[in-house]
Amino acid sequence: MFLRVATLAALLVAPLSAQAPAATTQTKAEATLPDARTILARHVKAIGGEKAILARKSMHATGTLTIATSGISGPVEIYGAAPDRVLVKASVQGIGDILDGYDGAHGWSINPMTGPTLKSGKELEQTKLDADFYSELRDPKKYTLKTVEKTTFDGRDCYKVSVKRIDGSEDFDFYDTATGLRAGSINTRETQMGTMTVSNVEGGYKKFGVVTQATVLTQKIMGVEQKITIDSIEYDAVPPSTFDPPAAIKALIK
Repeated sequence: MFLRVATLAALLVAPLSAQAPAATTQTKAEATLPDARTILARHVKAIGGEKAILARKSMHATGTLTIATSGISGPVEIYGAAPDRVLVKASVQGIGDILDGYDGAHGWSINPMTGPTLKSGKELEQTKLDADFYSELRDPKKYTLKTVEKTTFDGRDCYKVSVKRIDGSEDFDFYDTATGLRAGSINTRETQMGTMTVSNVEGGYKKFGVVTQATVLTQKIMGVEQKITIDSIEYDAVPPSTFDPPAAIKALIK
């Protein structure tokens, strides 16, 4: 659900500035890999199941953002709601408050370096899909999945899965072969600073009610590593007004 926060990393770092035989071999290699949807189904079951995921209509997570190399830390809050609403708030030492949101129509951000800005074009398309509240389920209408290989990710044996999105972008998810849980992802996004690739490592899975979520999210972008540690998650208690753009953003909307 709320773990698809690839754009958050960019927001926080930015202020810191023989033909036949060959075909046969490939087919045999692919046949040894599990189908991507089977891998996904195992993950979904491990975190509580599709029914439990769909029963949740909104969430609010609180935690701490840490950038160890810069000695920076501060509180972070993540709000999400069905079908595609999101709001991220972070307060960063020495930088100030950073906000990023999508209200179902407008994607926007506010940070001390750029001020209030509206997203458009490719960046807006990607923001809308990132806001998908049920992205854990990888709706076949929005995502095309294919198992790429068995590899090592963050020191763990994982299945690498290509995730092609209806916005034209391609991500890669990594699922732990031992537990079935997603170990992380590699995401490429358009930002105001250009195209950026973010590596996300997910761990510290804990149960909140009937749903299990990762509570330690380590993101690497532009040579900077930041960690988000989630302390609490509350479901179905977020008012719709939470996602209303602030006045500074409303002034930009025509």
